[in-house]
Amino acid sequence: MAMTVRFSTDLDKRLDRLAEERHASKQALVVRAVEEYLMRERKTEAVLASIDETSRDYAGLIRRLEDA
Repeated sequence: MAMTVRFSTDLDKRLDRLAEERHASKQALVVRAVEEYLMRERKTEAVLASIDETSRDYAGLIRRLEDA
C-alpha cells in the first residue's frame, strides 16, 4: 500500500545524510525505523500488562509492605 510521508526540511536533510552514510534508501531507513518503533511499543504494552497483572495478584502483599 502506498503512503506519502512529509518531513520537515531539516529532518529530510538528516535522513538524506544518513541514507548516504548507510548506503541505503530513505524508504528502507523509514521502514526499519517504523518496524523498530512498533516492536518497542509491543514490548512496552506487554510490560505494562505484566505490571498490571502482578499488581492485582500481589495487591495484599504490596499493601502489607507499604505499612511495614
